[in-house]
Amino acid sequence: MAHKTSTGSTNNLHDSPGQRRGVKRFGGEWVNPGSIIVRQCGTKFAVGKNVGLGRDYTIYATVAGHVQFTGKKKKYVNVLPAQQDDTLQGTAQQSTAQQSTAQEA
Repeated sequence: MAHKTSTGSTNNLHDSPGQRRGVKRFGGEWVNPGSIIVRQCGTKFAVGKNVGLGRDYTIYATVAGHVQFTGKKKKYVNVLPAQQDDTLQGTAQQSTAQQSTAQEA
């Protein structure tokens, strides 16, 4: 009988590459439907509006639009659709136009 138990071999386990998790599209970036926004282990980021959750907890866009991160305690990932972005840009353009006319006067 052997006096020592044999151990497992670990020759090929060092230098293994990382799994490339993390945020792939940051706040304000444009995404198309199906674009991966976050690759994660578990739900570090929660699903918000217009995004889906894959079986490996990958968060992806379901509509075209801009990425938005919200929440203080729990981070939510949202995608603002293009129609909402146009209205937001329209109000921003109006306010800059009002400021430029005020400076001229």
